Amino acid sequence: MKYFILLIIRLYWILIPKSKRKKCIFRKSCSNYVFEITQKEGFINGLKAFRFRYNNCRNGFQVFKNPVTNKIQLILPSLVIVEKEEIAERLIENQV
Repeated sequence: MKYFILLIIRLYWILIPKSKRKKCIFRKSCSNYVFEITQKEGFINGLKAFRFRYNNCRNGFQVFKNPVTNKIQLILPSLVIVEKEEIAERLIENQV
């Protein structure tokens, strides 16, 4: 099953040009992230990574500057806070 997910992601990369793909809010695209997790940690963790990214890489996120630490962060729809290092550059540029 692990190789099935990896094959699906590779087909996605081949068949859908980058210009047609949805822009990810994370620095590492969702497909790259799920591919790496599946490759390193197996099928179950790959599915968990896919589910997390699918549920959070959509509208409902907010980029903000933390008033306490003065760092740029992202709050996801699931209320998980993501640090600047994981946020897509295009979102950070809008905050600076």
